[in-house]
Amino acid sequence: MSDPEAGIPCLWMRGGTSKGAFFLAKDLPAEARARDDVLLRIMGSPDARQIDGIGGADPLTSKVALLGPSTRADADVDYLFLQVFVDQALVSDAQGCGNILAAVGPAAIERGMVAAQEGVTRVRIHMQNTGEVAVAEVTTPGGRVCYRGTAAIDGVPGQHAPIPLMFQNIEGAMCGALLPTGRARDQIAGMACTLIDNGMPLVILRAEDFGLTGQESREALEANTALKAQLEAIRLVAGPMMNLGDVREKSVPKMTLISPAIAGGALHTRSFIPHRCHASIGVFAAVSVAAACVLAESVAAEIAVRPVDGRFAIEHPTGAAEVLLVQDAAGRVTGAGTLRTARKLFDGLVFPA
Repeated sequence: MSDPEAGIPCLWMRGGTSKGAFFLAKDLPAEARARDDVLLRIMGSPDARQIDGIGGADPLTSKVALLGPSTRADADVDYLFLQVFVDQALVSDAQGCGNILAAVGPAAIERGMVAAQEGVTRVRIHMQNTGEVAVAEVTTPGGRVCYRGTAAIDGVPGQHAPIPLMFQNIEGAMCGALLPTGRARDQIAGMACTLIDNGMPLVILRAEDFGLTGQESREALEANTALKAQLEAIRLVAGPMMNLGDVREKSVPKMTLISPAIAGGALHTRSFIPHRCHASIGVFAAVSVAAACVLAESVAAEIAVRPVDGRFAIEHPTGAAEVLLVQDAAGRVTGAGTLRTARKLFDGLVFPA
């Protein structure tokens, strides 16, 4: 590993609607507890402001990606996602992150782990959190990563080079089954819900059941302590039901409130990750919501508008995330895809506290 006193090589990247620190796994301690201690000191946790680290005082900007040589023949690079809690001394690998995933391909090329091709470079990414492989297509004119382009995603200003992401075999990636209870609809604390894992474990509930329209601002929901307590109580019950065990110190399952679409999409969402309200929606959360839309008995199916072309616009506070679902003849979801962008923000050395 690198000498922390001399600085640790770090790429600071935006991936989708998140930001994170990208490291080569060899530059950090191999033992998880020692590694997590270094990451907490780098990000400035636990502290609500993360004032003594590079974290942005928000779960969306307190993320880490560890990259290493692929340990499987069908992938080019290993990627381990770590969520560094802001105000707790916790680092979790209990989930993946599809937004940070969008920056893994460019980062791997920048670090010389994958050779850039002329025009477009296809990067096969082993997502170690779930054991599955995603494929990213990175724009590389002249054999160099190009971040400029004409693609726009809601929640990110401006336009950038597109990064298509495709996923297969993510059904039940963390819970062992798409519907870990075997049902498309369950009841917890008197609330109808769908417990689903199509890349991200989610508890999906109807906003109206909480006396909400589903269009409340992120700030209003953040300030609603009664709602957050109610959601957490449901989450703690859902954890064991989803084969996740005691989730008091885990970042999954996420909690997603749904309501009818207001901008021509499939439906509208507010996501809690799990205790803060997301400014948009995570990639895998959007994929799981889209999958719920096609399950006849789910709470999502009864309000969702299903697109004829398989492209689900999952609305969120700052726009919508588009998810492409691929289904077989029986209607089973066999693959999913989305379009993200990413950008290199800085490359240098970081010094743990």
